[in-house]
Amino acid sequence: MTEKPLVIAVVGATASGKTALGIEIAQHYHGEVISADSMQLYKGLDIATAKPTAEEMQGIPHHLISVLEPAHACSVAQYADMARKTLREVQQRGRLPVFVGGTGLYMDAVLDNIQFPDIPADAALREQLQKEAQMRGNAAMRERLRACDPESAERLHENNLRRILRALEVYELTGIPLSEHARRSRAVPPPFDVLRIGIGFADREKLYGRIRLRVDRMLEQGLTDEVRTEFLSGRRRATAAAAIGYKELLPWLQGYERLDASAARIKQETCRYAKRQGTWFRRNPQTEWIMRDTDCAECGIFGIAQKIIAKRGGL
Repeated sequence: MTEKPLVIAVVGATASGKTALGIEIAQHYHGEVISADSMQLYKGLDIATAKPTAEEMQGIPHHLISVLEPAHACSVAQYADMARKTLREVQQRGRLPVFVGGTGLYMDAVLDNIQFPDIPADAALREQLQKEAQMRGNAAMRERLRACDPESAERLHENNLRRILRALEVYELTGIPLSEHARRSRAVPPPFDVLRIGIGFADREKLYGRIRLRVDRMLEQGLTDEVRTEFLSGRRRATAAAAIGYKELLPWLQGYERLDASAARIKQETCRYAKRQGTWFRRNPQTEWIMRDTDCAECGIFGIAQKIIAKRGGL
């Protein structure tokens, strides 16, 4: 038995089955789900961001879903503050915190107890970097970051311009790479024991097949109507622009291409995102992996998760 209270995290790529497993674990072990998804934080785009429905939640409390207005930019540090507060509240109720999500940076920030340095934003420097990005493009800014902070550049996709610029800003202000700040911020261990359960696929094509089917199901559920409503509202720009399923439908919505071409691009971009998620989560050697396509024939994915939890102890 561990002396620290246990926290369970269900990780993996999009469409791997994290939501369903997290709910089953919460049901069986008297838990509550805490979302670690950077898009599900925001109100709206419920279909595009694959938020669990009330029926899918099966009465299990879910936290940090649809809690922010679309115009509110949320940093990793802000998410970590919200998630830690929620985690403590769940523990105080005597329930098991079950983190579920595919945003690895958000998940690690909380579970690794990362303490973010107090480096205030510099408006003038940020404006200068944004102007440079407009002239040179995202890829060039990522390469500039690679010169001073190769670890952060490797971790961030070139489309994630906001975090690329923040990493450059931190280096310009402190002379220390953001990745080094991150290393120093992990000095204090978390006040809980973490069990990470990962859902993977031995054959990646089987995951991609699930992704394609899910996109088809989203379209059947009204994804196009949802995107049209959000676009015409004029409310959402910064957050929606990052949501897969929104930006890919805009050419169709504006009459530039056929719906099947936009849908194909959603599937392609989601598969690429899933590959990046898998790379991120596989870097953690402490994750207990369940290969969904090879390990689950006898007792199912939840049965294997139960064995992993029993082996670890703490409940």
